[in-house]
Amino acid sequence: MTRMIKKTTHSLNRVIGLFVIAFAAIIVGTNTFAAADANEHIPVFTESGVAIRGTDAVAYFTQAKPVQGKEEFAAEYQGATWHFSSAENRDTFLSDPEKYAPAYGGYCAYALSLGTYKVETDPHAWSIVDGRLYLNKTPVVRSIWETDIPGNIVKSEENWAAVISE
Repeated sequence: MTRMIKKTTHSLNRVIGLFVIAFAAIIVGTNTFAAADANEHIPVFTESGVAIRGTDAVAYFTQAKPVQGKEEFAAEYQGATWHFSSAENRDTFLSDPEKYAPAYGGYCAYALSLGTYKVETDPHAWSIVDGRLYLNKTPVVRSIWETDIPGNIVKSEENWAAVISE
C-alpha cells in the first residue's frame, strides 16, 4: 500500500511539474509588449530623456555589441529619444520598434525578476534571448540573471505587467 501511494505521489508530482513547465513556456513565449497595446505608452529607462544611455538598439542585433548612437540619427519612441549609429539603423528600428527596443523598457531584467523594481541599466550588461534584448544593471548582475534565464523571465514578465498597469 505504501509503495502504491509513493508511486501515485511521484506520478502526480511529475504531472504537476510538466504543467508548470508548459505554463512557463507559454508565458516566456509571449513578448514583453504583449501585456500592453503596441501603441500604449510604457515606461522607458532614460538618462536625460535618452534611452539606453544613447546606445544603438539595433546594433545589438546586427553587430552583436553595444554601439554608441549619434544625436543626428535620433528617433522618438515611447516618450524617449533613441540614438542610432546610422540612418539605416534608425529606420530599421522605426519599422519595428517592438523587435529592437529592450525588454521592460530597458530597465534591469534581473531586478524585475525580484519585484516591481525599475532599476537603471548598463548598455554593456546585455543579452539577447529568443530574439529579445534584455539589459541588466551591471555585467555581474547579468551573470546572476543568466543562471536561470527562463525562470527569471517568467518572474520579470509578471512583475512588469504590474509596473505597466500602475
